[in-house]
Amino acid sequence: MATKGKITSLDIAYLAGVSQATVSRALRGSPLVNEETRRRVEAAVKQLNYKVDKNASNLRTQHSGTLALLIFEDPTADDSHINPFFLSMLGSITRACAQQGYDLLISFQQFSRDWHADYADSKKADGIILLGYGDYLAYRDRLAALAAQGTKSVRWGAVLPDQPDVSIGCDNHHGGRAIGEHLLAQGCRNIAFIGDASNHFPEFQDRYLGFAEALDEAGLEVDPALQVDAETTELSGYEAARQLIASGVPFDAVFAASDLIAFGALRALDEHGLKVPEDVAVAGYDDIPMARFVTPALTTVQQDTRQAGEMLVAALLRMIRGEKVESTILPVKLTVRRSSLRAAK
Repeated sequence: MATKGKITSLDIAYLAGVSQATVSRALRGSPLVNEETRRRVEAAVKQLNYKVDKNASNLRTQHSGTLALLIFEDPTADDSHINPFFLSMLGSITRACAQQGYDLLISFQQFSRDWHADYADSKKADGIILLGYGDYLAYRDRLAALAAQGTKSVRWGAVLPDQPDVSIGCDNHHGGRAIGEHLLAQGCRNIAFIGDASNHFPEFQDRYLGFAEALDEAGLEVDPALQVDAETTELSGYEAARQLIASGVPFDAVFAASDLIAFGALRALDEHGLKVPEDVAVAGYDDIPMARFVTPALTTVQQDTRQAGEMLVAALLRMIRGEKVESTILPVKLTVRRSSLRAAK
């Protein structure tokens, strides 16, 4: 056994009594290596204080061993410019990468940058996970460019019939319908929807369509005057709610397309002397941590961010291995809190 100079995988193989190829497979966590052999290799690694040369390994496999997570900026009340909904998903993505033996490169992106060239062309990562995108119609061309150049990428977002990429998203239609049915069960009949319901924001649009379906089945027509555009910020929700109040159109409930929009609406309602839920029931969407701590606690739709993060990583790794990957829609759960409970009125 060579003991002078730099320790190599050949030294590990000699000490463990296995082939060099077996050492390589064991260090990669290959299922082809049984547990007893893996323990011998690990013991030899520890005894010789062997350090894996990741650069050399990556050159042989043509993989970087790194995934890139690109988070796109959102207008926020603070300086973070990150939608708080994505923060819990960030944690689950980080854990899932660690469990799979991958490093995670996290980058904050602006839409003005040529981000697909930065990460795909430079081979910094084996694949890309995308969080946040704003106007989908503007974003779609960049997704198509990624797909055209063969970049492995997966995003969190709406699952659409003509999309150029793979996405993991929640059942927005069912979530919107659940909110609509709940508010109707509370006796609400003039329900406003705050959020952009156009195809520029397909997740909001699906929530609106599910909500409209619930109204239709209850024999109620959707009133266009009760739909006000808003983006996912407290300020946008605040201004939209003020616009709704100023219009003079009567309403007894607000379905906000996101929790952040709902927070802004709660403030506007309070400033105009409208009590929640006694005068106006309010519901949001996302179930971010603050939803349970606002006053009153917010009824909302919960998306499983832990499962979402794990599935984003799993889908991307399957794609990197050359396996076929389909877009997936995850179930949602209605979480009822004080902000919408008016049935006793």
